[in-house]
Amino acid sequence: MTAAMKGKHVPETFTIADAVELAVVERSGFVESRHAGSAIVISADGAVLRSLGDVTTPIFPRSCLKPFQAVAIMSSGVTLRGEDAAIATASHTGTTRHVELARGLLARAGIPEAALACPPAMPQDSESRDVVVRTGGGKQRVYMNCSGKHAAMLLACAQNGWPLDGYLEPEHPLQKRILDVIERFTGERPSASGVDGCGAPVHAISLTALARGIQRVATSTPSSPFAIFREAGVLAEAVRESGWVIAGPGEPDTLVIERLGVFAKTGAEGVMVMTAQNGTTVALKILDGSLRAATIVGLTLLADAGSIERSAVGALAPDLGLGIHGGDAVIGRIRATV
Repeated sequence: MTAAMKGKHVPETFTIADAVELAVVERSGFVESRHAGSAIVISADGAVLRSLGDVTTPIFPRSCLKPFQAVAIMSSGVTLRGEDAAIATASHTGTTRHVELARGLLARAGIPEAALACPPAMPQDSESRDVVVRTGGGKQRVYMNCSGKHAAMLLACAQNGWPLDGYLEPEHPLQKRILDVIERFTGERPSASGVDGCGAPVHAISLTALARGIQRVATSTPSSPFAIFREAGVLAEAVRESGWVIAGPGEPDTLVIERLGVFAKTGAEGVMVMTAQNGTTVALKILDGSLRAATIVGLTLLADAGSIERSAVGALAPDLGLGIHGGDAVIGRIRATV
């Protein structure tokens, strides 16, 4: 804590006393670790089906805010369809195809890559990173997993006559629009704001509000009589049809979208949102910030609600990296306990 913060109230999320166990890690039949957190499940009509832990204290949703950011961009007059819409809400692994999509958005308005304000990074995808290394390349802003969102933000600025410089500042017209969309979809005014890992503003809302907001995005249709919900419907279709864009090869979000047809979005520090095809929605936060159990916890909650087949979750589980290794053998697993 800095000297300036001493003696002042520091906003915070829910405590361990207000959390419940969501998952455990088993090694050789011994429960080695436990993941605590909170989660909420709501039905298609918005009724709370299940509540675990504290779902009313605000959290930073991190990249789970990206669908709202994308809707704000798309409803500002920027036409994004298919993979272009998907990359605007992605947390991608930096494959060549991802980078091409991000660069394509910038090219639409002749925006230089140097305008991107997300931090330089290497591709998270191992094959793509190896190519960069072999060719003598290094970190670039366009490789960063939020570059698609940032490219779309810059495109919105260019098309609306807003300044490119300072596009991440809270008082910038784009960020004010995004905040308005977050409040409109979630029905909650953020209690605090900060800076996300990519440099964009991040706003604290409850898991309940997050679930309701994501459900409104994921269940919208392109035929809605309201323009903003038409764009949300376009985005929802793009996510489900272009699951590879949202994360990358072998990544949990991509696997869940492609194999189960579930709208899924991971956020840093243990946040996860999912909406099944029937509209049932889950929002959860694992309090220690780990994401290793988030996908299986979310899927288990949807299966418990009868919104996806338990057998389908079981078939997908081996590909979610849940195995615990001892030498060359798998001797345990991460499993949901909800």
